[in-house]
Amino acid sequence: MRKIYCLIITLCLICTCIFTTACSRDPEPVSKTGCYFDTVITITLYCDNAEQYMDECFAMAGEYENLFSATKEGSDIYNLNHNNGQVTTLNPETIGLIEEGIKYAKESDGSFDVTVGNLSTIWQNAIKEQKLPKESDVASALSTVSYENIVINGNTVQLLNGAKIDLGGIAKGYIADKMKEYLLDQGITNGLINLGGNVLAVGPKSSDHPMYHIAIQTPFSENGEAIASVKITDQSVVTSGTYQRYFNVEDHVYHHILDLTTGYPCENDLDSVTIICDKSINGDALSTTVFLMGLKEGLEYVENLPDTEAIFIAKDGNISTTSGMGKTIPFQTNQ
Repeated sequence: MRKIYCLIITLCLICTCIFTTACSRDPEPVSKTGCYFDTVITITLYCDNAEQYMDECFAMAGEYENLFSATKEGSDIYNLNHNNGQVTTLNPETIGLIEEGIKYAKESDGSFDVTVGNLSTIWQNAIKEQKLPKESDVASALSTVSYENIVINGNTVQLLNGAKIDLGGIAKGYIADKMKEYLLDQGITNGLINLGGNVLAVGPKSSDHPMYHIAIQTPFSENGEAIASVKITDQSVVTSGTYQRYFNVEDHVYHHILDLTTGYPCENDLDSVTIICDKSINGDALSTTVFLMGLKEGLEYVENLPDTEAIFIAKDGNISTTSGMGKTIPFQTNQ
C-alpha cells in the first residue's frame, strides 16, 4: 500500500500523564505493536484487561488486510486486480471502501483516485530499486487511472480498461476508525491508535489533562526531530510527506505522492501536509489531495471544510497553517 510509513518515523507521541477510563482506577498504559499493511502499527490503551481489547483490534487489522491489501495474495483487492477485468464478487466492506474511494475521487476532481494501482506499483518498484521507470511504462499505467473504470453492481465489481485498485490512500484511515468504533462500544474511552501514519485519539487523555501531544517531524530529518506539535483530543492526525518514501537521482527527489495529471511524483513547493480532523479516513484522503493542490490552493480548500485544520511545511522550511491552528487546536512550532 502507498502513503505513509510508521509514525515511529514521522510522528512522536508524547504521553506522560495517566489516562482516565471507565475502569475503577487509573491503569498504566499497555501497548502492542505488529506489522500489517506493509507498515508497523501500535495500539495503546489505558484500561483494565487492555490486552483482550488490543488482541481484538489486531485481529481486525488482519481481517482487513485480507480484504484491502493490493499485494497480499488471496485478498479481495488482489483477486479483483488479477481477474483480468472479469466480474468479481467481493466482501460488502470492500465494496463500501471502494465506493468511498470513488466519492473522494469525485470531490477532488480526480486528484485522488483508487484506480492508481498500476501507477503506484511502478513507483513502489522504482523506490525499491532506486531507479527511474521507463516513460512509456508510466504513460501506459497512467492511461488506466480513472474511477469511471470501476463498475459496481450489487456485491460485484468489474475493472475496465486494465485498471487496478490501490486502497492505500484510505484503508488505514478506515481501519483506524473501525477500531475506535469497536473500542468505544466496549466502553474504552482513552487510548491511541497508530496505523503507520494515521494517529487517532480515542477520547481525551484525562479529565485534568485532556490533550494528547503529537509532534510533526522535520522533513528529511535524520534523527526524527520535530518541527512543530499539536495537541488534540478525540481527533485524528495524518501526515503525507515527500520524505517518507523517496529516492534521489542526480540530486532530484522522487517520492511516492503521485500527480495523476503527469504520472510522476508531485512537483510543488511543499514537503509535507498534516491534516487534523475527526475521522481518520478523511484525514487519509485529504492529506494526499491537499498536498497535490499546493500551498495556496490547499489552504483555501481546507479553510472551507468543517472541523478540519492543516499544517503545511514548505521546501524552504516555512510553516503555514489554517486559521484554526493555535485557536481551536493548540499548535506550537520549534523554529
